[in-house]
Amino acid sequence: MKFNKIKIKSLNFSLSLFSSSECKGLKLKGKLISCLCCKIAMLQMSEEKTSMQAICVDEAGKLGVKHVPRPEPKDGQLLIRVAATALNRADLLQKKGLYPPPPGESEILGLEASGVIAEIGPGVKGNWMLGSKVMALLGGGGYAEYVAVPEELIMPVPSNLNLHQAAALPEAWLTAYQLLHFIAKVKANETVLIHAGASGVGSAAVQLVRLCRAIPVVTTGSPEKLTFAEQVGAAVGINYKEEDFSEKVLQFTEGKGADVILDCIGGSFWEKNICSLAMDGRWVLYGALGGKTADGDLFGKLLRKRGHLLCSLLRNRSLEYKAELVRSFTEQVLPHFQSTDPSLRPVIDSMFNMEDVEMAHQHMEANKNIGKIIIKIGTF
Repeated sequence: MKFNKIKIKSLNFSLSLFSSSECKGLKLKGKLISCLCCKIAMLQMSEEKTSMQAICVDEAGKLGVKHVPRPEPKDGQLLIRVAATALNRADLLQKKGLYPPPPGESEILGLEASGVIAEIGPGVKGNWMLGSKVMALLGGGGYAEYVAVPEELIMPVPSNLNLHQAAALPEAWLTAYQLLHFIAKVKANETVLIHAGASGVGSAAVQLVRLCRAIPVVTTGSPEKLTFAEQVGAAVGINYKEEDFSEKVLQFTEGKGADVILDCIGGSFWEKNICSLAMDGRWVLYGALGGKTADGDLFGKLLRKRGHLLCSLLRNRSLEYKAELVRSFTEQVLPHFQSTDPSLRPVIDSMFNMEDVEMAHQHMEANKNIGKIIIKIGTF
């Protein structure tokens, strides 16, 4: 006769029991145990369905893996079993309490994820199928085994990408696409200056600028990152730690300047940005890694250039805005990940397991990454 072992973590002990079919009617110390077998098995199944592992921030600001309630898909949502997520600078800020999620979004970190459809919620309109490989833009919740997502923010994974590669796509590529096409409205043959050109957003922006037949110029902080940026398509790479990037931009453009600047640095770069900007140019600010204040004649110098200062964030946009962004990206860009002319590719710097997430954050904080840092969540 065979035995089944059932472990109940909450009771901190294991019971070796007969299967329910074999133990029916059997007496142990004068008591029937068939009901006990069934109830324990049902309890275990219920616990597995209602809980999940997630990376959470503790009171000391450290990250660790915990069991938390598993989300249920609401009206118009799909439940994704997560294979991987990717780090973003916003995660570092949220961990420190400096960038809280928008109202109604998960408190769990993670702005993008890849995985498979585990459940289809009520009111879903698309022809989604259970088990399909997908990737999603999130307002939060990517650092967990399951995440519920509005169907409008979900994209199919290109057939030539695996789920780890797909996790590097949504936030970085949709951000870059939004900045270039929804905000700056870049045109063919324009020069685009991209700061942090070896980052996830930066490397995506370089490829997207090439895709629309404009000219990408990048700044980075090391020779290795310059080499990488040029490999993915940058026309010129400038090490801002060793050179005045505004002089190099003017030299490259024969004095005209950059038509568009994608700026995640802010304060410390403002004066050189204006020097680099072409007349009537568009300076798109989407981060402030170099500070939120600017000392000096910012507005006067910007006014003399007739410059446009455009500011944008993606996380706090409306569902309708994000849905249109995802739809446009899916139609205009996603097919190029499967083509050869030109071929687009997500760039992965490194991959970490869930339990090593603190090391992953330290890697990003030290500015060591070239491309995206991936956190492996589920086993597929």
